[in-house]
Amino acid sequence: MAATQVLSIGVGLLLGLMTLLFIFRIVLTWYPQADLSKLPFALVAWPTEPFLAPMRKLVPPIGGVDIAPVIWVGIVTLLREILVGQQGLLRMIG
Repeated sequence: MAATQVLSIGVGLLLGLMTLLFIFRIVLTWYPQADLSKLPFALVAWPTEPFLAPMRKLVPPIGGVDIAPVIWVGIVTLLREILVGQQGLLRMIG
């Protein structure tokens, strides 16, 4: 297996995992009583919060709804498509 194929698979899995974590984070916003500092919620909050905190400064909650995770789902999905999609950059060079 070529190095670019391994890289493509790794990047695809990482970006897919991040998308899934942001989707879980969206679901967790529906439950404000969930304590994000305790397991199992901390497993979702810990890797996503470094991305969400700066985004919340740029895009504050609208009507009390935090849309930062929705924006990150779009960004990560677009990035995954550009890099490892059917005509992605890593597939073209590999």
